[in-house]
Amino acid sequence: MPLTTLIEEALEAWHYTRVGVATEVANLSEADLLFRPHAESRTAAELAVHIVESGLMMAGELSRPDGNFRRKSFPQFIKEYTRGVPLPTKKKALIQTLTHTHSDGARKIRAAGELHMLQLITRFDGEQGTRLAWMNHGIAHEEYHRGQLALYARLVGRVPALTQLIYGKAKP
Repeated sequence: MPLTTLIEEALEAWHYTRVGVATEVANLSEADLLFRPHAESRTAAELAVHIVESGLMMAGELSRPDGNFRRKSFPQFIKEYTRGVPLPTKKKALIQTLTHTHSDGARKIRAAGELHMLQLITRFDGEQGTRLAWMNHGIAHEEYHRGQLALYARLVGRVPALTQLIYGKAKP
């Protein structure tokens, strides 16, 4: 679909980011997915699950007519939006879940429409912002965790997937 609207541009950016996250997960071995750089850190698999959970919540709240990021606590949102969604720890299932939850979320946002996405929503900090601006925050959140996955790859002796792509060493 051509990027002729703000919503399509944002959805393309989210797609690029989510594909990048899935590629970083695919770059790690099953053992690497259990790597935890510090006792209080998430494993790579837990980061991937967190990205799934946050994406589900983002798409769900942004597409709701009464969306409001203060209507529940973060754990309550995660419980609401992950109901019925398996949250795997194995690589193949993580990649599939990252892919299909993104597709479902993009469908919800697209169905809500661009006018809806330009309306205000209450953010976690209690301030108002457009849904589209908050979607960009959600994309940035995924990129933040993608960077963590790339660092984890380095810590376990791998070259991050994005680095491989940039330097032409990525597998097609």
